[in-house]
Amino acid sequence: MPLPDFAAFLTIDEEACSAVATALENQVARQDSSFARDVAAGLTHPLLKEISSSWLYDELGSVLFEAITLLPEYGLTRADERVIQRAAPVLAATVGANPFVAELGSGSGKKTRAILSEFLLSGAAGYAPIDVSLSALEGCCAPLAALEGLALHPTVGSYLDGLALALRRREPGQRALLLFLGSTIGNFAREELPGFLTGVRKLLDVGDYFLVGADLEKSPSVLELAYDDPVGVTAAFNKNLLAHLNTAFAGDFDLGLFAHRAVYNLAERRIEMYLESTARQRVTLRDLDLRIALEAGERIRTEFSHKFNLPELRQLATLSGFAPGQEWCDTEWPFAECLWRAE
Repeated sequence: MPLPDFAAFLTIDEEACSAVATALENQVARQDSSFARDVAAGLTHPLLKEISSSWLYDELGSVLFEAITLLPEYGLTRADERVIQRAAPVLAATVGANPFVAELGSGSGKKTRAILSEFLLSGAAGYAPIDVSLSALEGCCAPLAALEGLALHPTVGSYLDGLALALRRREPGQRALLLFLGSTIGNFAREELPGFLTGVRKLLDVGDYFLVGADLEKSPSVLELAYDDPVGVTAAFNKNLLAHLNTAFAGDFDLGLFAHRAVYNLAERRIEMYLESTARQRVTLRDLDLRIALEAGERIRTEFSHKFNLPELRQLATLSGFAPGQEWCDTEWPFAECLWRAE
C-alpha cells in the first residue's frame, strides 16, 4: 500500500518527516495484521458472521460515506456540523490556548476545521487526526495546511493504539482536547463502552477534555430510511466492504450475490446493517487460507449504531472517570455533542 507524502503538509523538519514516514509504515503493518485477525475471527463466528464497521472505510468506502452525508435522508452529519458551529467558540474558551487536538476516526476532518479555526484565532495548536485509512488522513490534512499556526500529526491506527501514538507528539504542559465526533460511539456494544471509555481516560491527563458526539433516539422509520436510502449509496458503501476484502486478501466474494439490509433493533435501541447472501455459496479468502459457506438468507453484520439519551451519556462519563460538562443538542435531527473533563 503506497504511503501519501505527508511531508508536503507537515509543519516539521526533514528529519522529523522521515521519522513520521517510518512510524506510519510500522502503523500500517500493524493495522494490516489487525484487519486479518478481525476478518478471520468475524467470518468464522459460530453464531453470527460479522465484520467490524471500522473496515468499511477503505479509500472508496471513505468517499462513499462522504456521499452518504449529503443525502437528504441522512441528517446526522448536518446536525453534527450545526452543533459544532455553536460549540466551537465555547470549546476554545474552555480548553484554552495552544491545545493538542486529537481526533478518533477523523475521516475527512471537514467538521473539525471550525474547532481548529477558533483555537488558531488566539495562537497555535496541534492537530493529530487518527484514522485507519491512509487516504482519509491525506484528504484530511492537505486542506488544513494553509491554517497558520497549526502543526499536523497524522496517525494511522485504531482508536486506543492510535491515540497513544498521537499523544507522544504533545508538548510538555499542552492540554489535550480529544474529539470523537459523529455517532461513532454508537458503533460499540453497550457493554463494551465503559471499558473503551475508561481506556481513553487512562491515556489522557487530568484536566484534558473529551468531546463526544452521539446520535439521540428517534423514530425507527426515520433511521431505517437514513441507513437504506432510495438512491442506493448506503448499499454501495456496505457492499464495498466485500470488494475491500477481495482486494486485501485475494477473495472471491461476488457482490451481486449479496443484498444490503438495514433494520432497527428496538430492544437494543440501535440500527443494524447487514450483507445478506441471496444464494447458497462458498467464498474463499486465499491470503487468509479461509473458506466460508453461506446459506441463502444468511447475514453478515457490518455495522450497528446505538442511539442514546442524555442521562445515559452523563452516566457513561462518570463511570469512565470523566466529569460531564456542557452539552449542545440539535433539534431538527436529535443529536448531541457532550464535553467531558478528565478527572
